[in-house]
Amino acid sequence: MALTGTIPHNFGNLSFLVSLDLGSNNFYGNLPQEMARLRRLKFLDLSFNSFSGEVPSLFGFLHQLQVLNLGNNSFTGTIPSLFSNISTLETLNLKFNSIDGQIPKVIGSLINLRELNLRGNKLIGAIPLSLLNASRLETLEISYNLLQGNIPEGIGNLHNMNVLSIQDNQLTGSIPFTIFNISIIEFIAFSNHSLSGNLPNGLCNGIPILNGLYLSFNKLHGHVPTSFPNCSELQILSLSYNEFDGPIHSEIERLTNLQGLALGSNHFTGMFYLMNASSIVSN
Repeated sequence: MALTGTIPHNFGNLSFLVSLDLGSNNFYGNLPQEMARLRRLKFLDLSFNSFSGEVPSLFGFLHQLQVLNLGNNSFTGTIPSLFSNISTLETLNLKFNSIDGQIPKVIGSLINLRELNLRGNKLIGAIPLSLLNASRLETLEISYNLLQGNIPEGIGNLHNMNVLSIQDNQLTGSIPFTIFNISIIEFIAFSNHSLSGNLPNGLCNGIPILNGLYLSFNKLHGHVPTSFPNCSELQILSLSYNEFDGPIHSEIERLTNLQGLALGSNHFTGMFYLMNASSIVSN
């Protein structure tokens, strides 16, 4: 609605408020501490505004909150550890702000968390192992940060995972093979790191509904897995700028839903023919 201005302090008097959506406006400034009095609040969307200042700890007092969306603002500082008090939280969206520091270990105590989106911030450090305790997690989006270290081996134990996106950070080590056992996963993105190692030959045996696989700009090597026909729903396959070698197996030709294919800048040999090449954007 193109509303503008700051949030008034007396907003905290709306003590019976359950849902508040101010998204996609032109609000700015800091959030008033009086918002901590909105104890019945379950849904809060302040995304796509120009709010600034540190991410307020006041949200830690909203014990019934299920959805917290602060994405696309100008918040700074670290993620408050008081967020661990919101045991009912299902969605935490802080994408595209200027948040720094590490991902707090206490995030893993949010046992009802289904979506965690921290994309496009300045987060550092390693992916906390405690995050693996959030067993209901369906979407993990932490791309475009400054994270380092390895992808935790136990991430494959998050069996409800549907979207796993950790692109454009500074991760090293190998991709845990356990990820390829998450049977309902549809999107895996690990592009733009320094990940090494090879891919398991049976990569697609346990992920039948995979839609997108993004692994470009790494240091992966070895042969392309022969199990790709089992990923029959695959639409995007991006393996460019790695160190893969050997022939490109004819199995890729059987991916009839493929719309995007990136294999450039590797060490492949031989040639192959795509049956549905007219519908594919390749590189």
